[in-house]
Amino acid sequence: MATKKKSTAPTRDKNALCVGQLKGESPDKALARAMSMPETQAALTIRQWQDPTLPENIGINETLDELSEQAKTLKAGCMDRAEGMLLAQAHTLDELFNHLARKAYRQEYISNYESFLKLAFKAQNQCRMTLETLSNIKNPPVVYAKQANISNGPQQVNNGMPAQAPHVEEIKNQPNELLEVIDGTRLDTGTTQETI
Repeated sequence: MATKKKSTAPTRDKNALCVGQLKGESPDKALARAMSMPETQAALTIRQWQDPTLPENIGINETLDELSEQAKTLKAGCMDRAEGMLLAQAHTLDELFNHLARKAYRQEYISNYESFLKLAFKAQNQCRMTLETLSNIKNPPVVYAKQANISNGPQQVNNGMPAQAPHVEEIKNQPNELLEVIDGTRLDTGTTQETI
């Protein structure tokens, strides 16, 4: 009876980050390079916040590879993934707004009511800004420049004649004068009065 041969290849830990070294690069430098990549940071954060109901066999390196591929696609000019992400986030934020608004309605104490409504309105504002960003990606705003100043050196631009400033009378500095006389009587007689 034939027996199955066990594989002698070591199994890779799905949570261990694999870092490739470039030629002439020290291991510490390779790790520092890998850790400074935005895709690595995103992969680590995604793994940290990953839904516990998802299978745990999704490896950190596979997540990192997928994020790197998506970054290459974006650099090539394809915005489909970014647009889809923004739309999905807008839907999520809208759901969050509605959930918090309903939760605020059920509160008994005004402080709880106010806290939930503040969070609901923050989610609503984030949803609005996400949709605005998506709109700007799909339809970039057109800028009409009234004037273009292009120069290789010092430049002075005079746009029209300056408006004539109205004639302003010069203010004269007058010395401070003590009020000594009101209706012909001195304010300070210089004499002490009897204490009452």
